[in-house]
Amino acid sequence: MKVAINKLASLDISSVVIESVDLSLYIAHVRVGDTEHVIADRQGKVLKTRNLLEMQRLLRKAVSCEFFLRQRSAYDEMVGHAHRAADNSMELPLGREPLPDWLN
Repeated sequence: MKVAINKLASLDISSVVIESVDLSLYIAHVRVGDTEHVIADRQGKVLKTRNLLEMQRLLRKAVSCEFFLRQRSAYDEMVGHAHRAADNSMELPLGREPLPDWLN
């Protein structure tokens, strides 16, 4: 389910997960309870950026919770291993502090 970026302030968000989809493509999800929702822009399309800091700047204006970066490994696919049912994603904390002024 999509959640519009202008509706984030009204939700009880526990964390934001910025997912690295490709080399330089990021999409974001919010965790509300046990459910993840993808964030949509004002036109209803999935919010995408080509820069991690740009995504953080956009979302830190709307929410002040913990941020995480998620990356999925393509190693098994690259070396020809069969698809595994196990999740091979890694989440790294980006913190909850606002970005320093020199990054804005």
